[in-house]
Amino acid sequence: LIKEAIIEKQKIKTIVICDGCDKDSNFDSKILYEIAKMNCIVVPEKIFKTLTEVTNPQGILAVIEKQNKENKIDYKADIILILDNIQDPGNLGTILRTADSINLKQIIISKGTVDSYSSKVIRSTMGAIFRINIIEVESLEETIKEIKKHKFKIIGTSLEATKNIYDEKYNKTAIIIGNEANGIEEKILELTDEKVKIPMQGKTESLNASVATGIILYEYVRQNLK
Repeated sequence: LIKEAIIEKQKIKTIVICDGCDKDSNFDSKILYEIAKMNCIVVPEKIFKTLTEVTNPQGILAVIEKQNKENKIDYKADIILILDNIQDPGNLGTILRTADSINLKQIIISKGTVDSYSSKVIRSTMGAIFRINIIEVESLEETIKEIKKHKFKIIGTSLEATKNIYDEKYNKTAIIIGNEANGIEEKILELTDEKVKIPMQGKTESLNASVATGIILYEYVRQNLK
């Protein structure tokens, strides 16, 4: 993560290094040179372990300033991803990483979604959080209405849908992924132009939210590659 932060030119305020931890940071000389130019603090292992939530830390952590990105939606994008009350930090982090893998530059999240800057989310992103604009909106309902005005088709995932994800074209489309337990909120689902589901051939009825997001996003990729 620190290597990614340096590469992406993040504002690193402090580097904390553990004196006594078993380190396996695998930094190359160029990255070590950049770290040496920063504000570094060396602390004993006992103190370091009070600063990190990781059970087996690598012996280095950083305090990074949050990006001051505009809270505005880029309507030039071909596809917009919207998350409705995703609660699991691992899911959110994995979704951000997957979105980054297809070069999405923004994600819209509802106010009830888990904190994007919790340590578990950040670790799960594997550095993708430094490249994606996370737009938290007060009212998802009003935001979707505004997106519709910009000629985007709104697709929502639902187990009750009759269409599957392979029936749709995903150009100029906003995709809504719902809460892990309850799916998309009913008032939000009513705003969708189409409801889709992932066809399931086994006995499992639903998939993890991040897995489902990956399948849908890569159907968009497949269509564009074709």
